[in-house]
Amino acid sequence: MKGGIRAVFFDLDGTLVRYQGVDFESSWGALGVAAGLKEEWDRLLMKYLGQPERYPDWVRENAALLRGKCVSRVLEKLLPPPYAPGVKEAVSRLKGQGLILGIVSSGVDLVARWVQADLGLDFWVANELVVEGGRFTGQAVLRVGLWDKLRVVEGEAARRGIPLAQVAFVGDHINDVPVLKAVGLGIAYAPKEEAVARAARAVLPHFRDLPALLGSG
Repeated sequence: MKGGIRAVFFDLDGTLVRYQGVDFESSWGALGVAAGLKEEWDRLLMKYLGQPERYPDWVRENAALLRGKCVSRVLEKLLPPPYAPGVKEAVSRLKGQGLILGIVSSGVDLVARWVQADLGLDFWVANELVVEGGRFTGQAVLRVGLWDKLRVVEGEAARRGIPLAQVAFVGDHINDVPVLKAVGLGIAYAPKEEAVARAARAVLPHFRDLPALLGSG
C-alpha cells in the first residue's frame, strides 16, 4: 500500500452515501424525510445551524421527534442508501489487500450499520438511535460529535494497533478537516468546500480512482 497505509476510514454522509434533496446529502436529513418529519427537521437545522458546540442538543431534539415511530416503516424509505458512484467497485478492489476498512461518521447508525454489512467493511462508528420493541424511544447515543471525528479515528486506529501515519481517511465536508490533516493520507472526495481540498493530500472526483491512489489498482 502507498506510504505503508494499513487502514482506510470513510466518512459516511456525502462520501460513501449521497442522499439527494437534503442538506449535506446526509443520512440525518434523509431520516427526517423518511419519518415524515421534514418540516420539523428543517426547523431544527435552522435553529442550530452555525452553532457546532450545540450539536448534541440538535441530535437530542431530532431523536425526540422520532419517539414512538415504527422503525421498519422508516427503514423502508431510508434504505438502501444511494451510494456515491463507484463506491462498491472501489471497496471491492480494496478488500483482500490486508487493509482495515471502516466508517467513522456523525451520521445515523441505521445507515452506517447497513453500509458496513453491505460492503463488508470491518467496523462502523456513528450516532445511535435507541430502539425498543421496533419503535424509536426518542433517545440517542452520541458517539461521534460533529467536530469530534479525530478523537474517534484515533481511538479506532489505536484499538487496532495502527498509527495515524498508516491511516487514510476519505471525507467531503468541513468537519472532516481535522482528520484529513492528522492522518497519513487525507483524501477529499468531491469536497464541499475549498478548505476541505486544501487540508487533504489528494482530491478525488470519483471513487474509481481510490484503489490506484492507494496503490492497489
